[in-house]
Amino acid sequence: MKRRERFARTILDGFESYFDEFQTITLSARARFETADWAGLHGASTERIDLYKAKIRSVLLEVESVAQEELRNYGFWRDVRRFYAGMIRGHNNFEIAETFYNSVFNAVFEHEQLRNEYAFVWSSQGDIPLSDTSKVLRYYRVSNNLRATLQELLLDYRFSLPYEDLDRDIDRVAEALDKLLVPPRFELDPADFRMEVLQSHFFRNKAAYIVGRIMSGGRSIPFILPLLHNEEGAVFIDTVLIGSDRVSVVFSFTRSYFMVDVSIPSQYVLFLRSLMPAKPISEIYSVMGYNKHGKTYFYRSAVRHMESSMDKYIVAPGIKGMVMSVFTLPSYPYVFKVIKDRFTPPKEVTHEQVREKYRLVKRADRAGRMADTQEFTNLAFERERFSDELMDELYSVAPSLIVERGRALVIRHLYVERRMTPLNLYLQGADDEDILEVMDEYGNAIKQLAAANIFPGDMLLKNFGVTRHGRVVFYDYDEIVPLLDCNFRVIPQPRTEEEEMASKPWYSVGPNEIFPEEFRLFFSGNQRARKAFDARHSDLYEARFWQDLQEQIRGGFVESFYPYRRKLRFPRDEQAEA
Repeated sequence: MKRRERFARTILDGFESYFDEFQTITLSARARFETADWAGLHGASTERIDLYKAKIRSVLLEVESVAQEELRNYGFWRDVRRFYAGMIRGHNNFEIAETFYNSVFNAVFEHEQLRNEYAFVWSSQGDIPLSDTSKVLRYYRVSNNLRATLQELLLDYRFSLPYEDLDRDIDRVAEALDKLLVPPRFELDPADFRMEVLQSHFFRNKAAYIVGRIMSGGRSIPFILPLLHNEEGAVFIDTVLIGSDRVSVVFSFTRSYFMVDVSIPSQYVLFLRSLMPAKPISEIYSVMGYNKHGKTYFYRSAVRHMESSMDKYIVAPGIKGMVMSVFTLPSYPYVFKVIKDRFTPPKEVTHEQVREKYRLVKRADRAGRMADTQEFTNLAFERERFSDELMDELYSVAPSLIVERGRALVIRHLYVERRMTPLNLYLQGADDEDILEVMDEYGNAIKQLAAANIFPGDMLLKNFGVTRHGRVVFYDYDEIVPLLDCNFRVIPQPRTEEEEMASKPWYSVGPNEIFPEEFRLFFSGNQRARKAFDARHSDLYEARFWQDLQEQIRGGFVESFYPYRRKLRFPRDEQAEA
């Protein structure tokens, strides 16, 4: 039994080492924000994402030497699980430690035989620690002077840099809150009026966020204060975001992960869930950087939904893709994406290249325009829950990935992401005003992805979705490439009439050569959408636009991506704006 106990201890030591290194990387965010080291902040984010897999590989080598011939003995793992469960009983972060154990198990068995008797399919102590969120909050009682309270709060959350104009920012925040905190929208009780604020800033991209809620008379309303660096040695408040919907957008599944200093993540998760009741806990873990545990929590929630529902998986509505087959469960707000065995011409990518594209998205700054995904291997479903049409589709396009085992249907590899309304379907039922707004969003999505050094590749309307908040998001990743890898060209003028009339290009096209003039083809068949797009984003048809953006990126410029509408930003004077 000593070998089994030592094996369990080795995994737990590996987890503790991972968590410490995760924290060390996270703590660097504050200094990088203060020095406006945006490239360094993104590099740290990528390093933190890569850390998990590297640590699992390291632990795997250690446990192999401990277990020796028993490494693939399920009885051995049953005993190890029992020892490990005892070691983490009462551990502040037991839920993440369980996920780490599962990752080691899966590394050994290649995601086969993941059962609760050998691993933690279900938690040994409940899904999430019953953490005391009060320990991670600062409390501010508001008397008759809201401005004085805001000043106290902002001084508590100050950086080594001064505020650009603290009095101005306090006035703006106070004015915004005064407009909100009035009946009937919010019944204010002067005797019980306070703010509860998470102790640590949330860092992402070029911003730091203060997150909390206003409490009064038994009611609460969440708020966020985004702080920006003016890159001239000072910090300013960009706006105040009030209400669950606006807070939820900041913590969206379409954005890169936060850097936030927290030793017990569940405390923050539970508080954030109280601010955003509709936000899945799995997404909150993920957006804080614990994406592997977010995946674990998602799986458990999905299983529970399957057990409490009766509908069948169906082929997802919309135009079928050339690379991926997509299905969904109508009662569940997610889609499941399977890579086809063979791709419809003219697609010329491999399975591994597609998977690499998804890894690129995971590590990139998604700029709020690309959906986060969960990748699963050997995921089991109830066979009877699949419609006949869907089974025909899967056996037709991806038979190598389908295994039937009795009542179970195992899919060897797939991706899961939030379901959105495909942009082409959204446009079918949209009026002129909606079309103008959503096509503006579509153009903004393309530009913001490009500014983050991502070129979507295939920009057909069907490859973009519309979220419940009306944001346009890209979700077809099989052709994305770094923008700097592209060569944007103007189509040469034909030299002869024969060249002009030819069915094929009269000019050579090299790898990753792009001709923006051809983007107009993406709107064929929808002239209303084309007209709306041209009114706002015709510059995307010009090679010069893309070339200039490449020059900016090569020069080290990092774009600001705001998780809220620009119209919500406080006005800036010309000097500050420049």
